[in-house]
Amino acid sequence: MKVLGVFLIAAGLFLGPAQAQVARFQHIVLIVQENRTPDNLFYALCATEPCSTTPDSTQYDIQTSNWLTTGGTIQPKPVALASDYFVLHRHEDFTSMCDFDQATGACKMDGAGHEGCKLKPPCPKNPEFRYVDNSTGILAPYLFLATQYGWANYMFQTNQGPSFPAHQFLFGATSAPSSDDDHAGTFMSENLSKQSTDNGCTAPPNTVIQLIDPNGVENPDNTIYPCVDHQTLADLLDAQDIGWRYYTPGAGDLWTAPDAISHLCQPVNQQCTGSEWGQNVALTPLTALSDIEACKLSAVSWIIPSAQFSDHAGINNGTGPAWVAGIVNEIGGSKCTNADGSSYWNTTAIVVVWDDWGGWYDHEPPTFLPYPEGGYQYGFRVPMLFVSAYTPPGFINNKRLDFGTIVRFVEFNFGIPMGALTFADDRSTRNLGEFYNLGLTPRPFVPVPSLITPGDFRNSKLPMLPPDDD
Repeated sequence: MKVLGVFLIAAGLFLGPAQAQVARFQHIVLIVQENRTPDNLFYALCATEPCSTTPDSTQYDIQTSNWLTTGGTIQPKPVALASDYFVLHRHEDFTSMCDFDQATGACKMDGAGHEGCKLKPPCPKNPEFRYVDNSTGILAPYLFLATQYGWANYMFQTNQGPSFPAHQFLFGATSAPSSDDDHAGTFMSENLSKQSTDNGCTAPPNTVIQLIDPNGVENPDNTIYPCVDHQTLADLLDAQDIGWRYYTPGAGDLWTAPDAISHLCQPVNQQCTGSEWGQNVALTPLTALSDIEACKLSAVSWIIPSAQFSDHAGINNGTGPAWVAGIVNEIGGSKCTNADGSSYWNTTAIVVVWDDWGGWYDHEPPTFLPYPEGGYQYGFRVPMLFVSAYTPPGFINNKRLDFGTIVRFVEFNFGIPMGALTFADDRSTRNLGEFYNLGLTPRPFVPVPSLITPGDFRNSKLPMLPPDDD
């Protein structure tokens, strides 16, 4: 039935006659989750949907058996979404898992077993070779979104490392200290040396972050203070008078990307004081739900979770899927209208993406960029969902995408020349246009199944915490 439905949509029949509804999305919401791969988090898709490691347009590229290890294979085992350990995912862990083959110029993808993990008691055996257990239905919101909207079989994080540089790429299409450094292939490659709430431009004076050179080498002496300056997507939006909002659990966190950009933060006494910071950075993700409810959804929003409802292993309480469902349901069920009378649901695109692979196994090797950028781009595959009223149910995209593709999508949607930053947005070649057709009659919203409502999150008394500690 799903295949037939997709065929009828492609023919312009399933959703009614094709006609222009909106010229562009008036709102783009980027929900960023934490530290997963498709093989790890969406393994349960294969219980009800067709999966293949050589997929056609109706199959999810997820491997469910015979995961590669050095010299052989291993059968994966289940693990709770709220597991008590997490897997290491520094650049050196990327290198280990990749196991680069000089002869083929590609990753063998058989080195995940060398990464290791963090846990107060001893880590379990083969901690990287696990998939999230869905026996309780905990993943139901994610599986619903994947099968009822758009799924990317090949979304890769742009960087080969952890959260700090990943969020820089999602916000500004680079983790380089400057525009010249980006073009030369030099990037901030790791998290900061001190794990605290004093990161980026609010970090103590002796704080440093590791750089990686165009050859993909991290020299221990090649570090800088983590406050940099270059254009970001937010600057392009400002230049066009397009509103944006960055929702985050705190200032100075690794995942609060604007606090590492000097002209946005404007640090004084280890605090961001810039007007752009004050106007556009909301220091609790719960404000996103309140803003949607109050009909104050910005044109572009980044929404970062608090630790409890992130998907980061070893720190979440299992409510990550419900958190994402809550945001989608708040937008989809909103009675708010835009200035032209159109609804939030009919004018909003929601992109759900995971910031890095988190050390978990994935079978799909990344494509590397040519020198000089190829020393650090691209990283491993991460899940991505695209939700809109103009996305066919069960749509699967088999194009190779990265975080620069998301930035290009925002640029294209708001009439900004694609690649204007000249960073990953310029190196990417796609803009997510395959995920929607604005000529279709908008689909009516169907709530995402979840046992936790947006109101439950809004009324939460839990402290807002950084989404992980690595």
